Amino acid sequence: MAREKMEKTNAVRILEQKKLPFSLHSYCCGEFTDGTAVADLLGEPREQVFKTLVTVGKSGGYTVFVIPVAEELDRKKAAAAVGEKSLELLPVKELFPLTGYVRGGCTAIGMKKQFPTVLHVSAMEQDTIFVSGGRLGLQIQLKPEDFLAACGGVWKDVTV
Repeated sequence: MAREKMEKTNAVRILEQKKLPFSLHSYCCGEFTDGTAVADLLGEPREQVFKTLVTVGKSGGYTVFVIPVAEELDRKKAAAAVGEKSLELLPVKELFPLTGYVRGGCTAIGMKKQFPTVLHVSAMEQDTIFVSGGRLGLQIQLKPEDFLAACGGVWKDVTV
């Protein structure tokens, strides 16, 4: 796996430590770019590119949901899937202190603390998926089951 010289993110370090195969893809990005634009920049189908959403439940617990970029999280389904009464998206200002990642660069792999993670079931239909690589302008391509192995996640249907 030849890689260009770049500062490794926590996500990359963890994938290497676990010896999980992956490839890195970069794109020009000075600030937050929404997921559908990232898919277009990469020239990849939107159903193969996933976004990471961090939520806080009524109980105060955090859960990470990884869903296709063009989809919307169904908060009722998502809450039921993780045994919460309700869920709210984490405010952006709280993202970096909690996860160590910025908006647009957040991934479930290598957060400051590992939170329960749910990968949308549609990922099972893909040979590989793209997720944020831990910084703006970086995506990781890997098999969905390797993603789950890296973050200890589960499959669930949590979109509208």
